[in-house]
Amino acid sequence: METILTERTGHVLVIRLNRPEKLNAINPQMMREIAGALEDARADDEVRVVVLAGSERAFSVGADVDVFASVTTRDLTGASSDRPQWATIWGFDKPMIAAVSGYVFGGGFELALACDLIVASETARFASPEVRLGLIPGAGGTQHLARRLSKPLAMEMVLTGREVSAEEALRLGLVNRVVPADRYFDEAMALANEIASYSPAATKAAKAAIRLGREMPWDAGVAFEREHFLRVFETEEAQGAIRAFLERRQRRSS
Repeated sequence: METILTERTGHVLVIRLNRPEKLNAINPQMMREIAGALEDARADDEVRVVVLAGSERAFSVGADVDVFASVTTRDLTGASSDRPQWATIWGFDKPMIAAVSGYVFGGGFELALACDLIVASETARFASPEVRLGLIPGAGGTQHLARRLSKPLAMEMVLTGREVSAEEALRLGLVNRVVPADRYFDEAMALANEIASYSPAATKAAKAAIRLGREMPWDAGVAFEREHFLRVFETEEAQGAIRAFLERRQRRSS
């Protein structure tokens, strides 16, 4: 792979965007390589959490505009469309954390929003600037923002392309944590390792219940949650943890 670097530490897979000369601008090859790494991670039981990172200067400035000069609408909707790769990212079933710093623009912002958690450096700047090129976000940006923000705020970000600081993103609920630039990746890894220490069946079920259940009516969402609860309740990992908890309580009370 040329546009990303991968490394596994324990049960955490790190996927690092690696086009420094382009500030990690996203091109078709990068999308294929990210999707391929996630497909491998989905099938690897040793991988429980994925951390997606860039560099301290830029998580990603978004789509590589040079690519747009050589494609047509037919290309963007045909065999060379990146829609299947985005679908792989959106549908990834294990927890995924974005560790972001510097520029988090356009498609880079959409990539971060596709993750379940975002840990941001104090230097991170978020924007959906596509309107300045006569475009709109095309990889889930409008939908993520409309679901996470109020309608007026989502409209403002998309219609003006204005930048949002890390602290403002935290206040708006777009990111989970903001830390100094020299700590953001370590903080993301600490969070990833904590999640990876828990039952992988439980964390996958929790992700599914939140991600898919929020799109359902209340009764359907609760039923979907209960279905996943019953599945993990039957696992040996859950039964063993329950037995261990009861034994510890019994020892303390005796």
